[in-house]
Amino acid sequence: MNKSELIKTLAEKEEIHVDEAAEIVNAFFDSIKDALVDGDRVEIRGFGSFKIKEYKGYQGRNPKSGTVVDVSPKRLPFFRPGKELKEFINK
Repeated sequence: MNKSELIKTLAEKEEIHVDEAAEIVNAFFDSIKDALVDGDRVEIRGFGSFKIKEYKGYQGRNPKSGTVVDVSPKRLPFFRPGKELKEFINK
């Protein structure tokens, strides 16, 4: 399922216009992104949690040429599924 399919499903299920469903879905995702950028953890009970993991910079190697490459520090989003979601999927 992609974002447009999610919007369409929400519009059909709640019997609202597609534009209104798009606003709701976009507001939901924007709220999660804003919280993660601020360093907050986002937990949706029964579904899972999102957090940011920070990785230090290091020296790596280009596998093709073998030259040393400096890899800069980075922050990446990380999702951990909740217990209920795991149980639901493994029925």
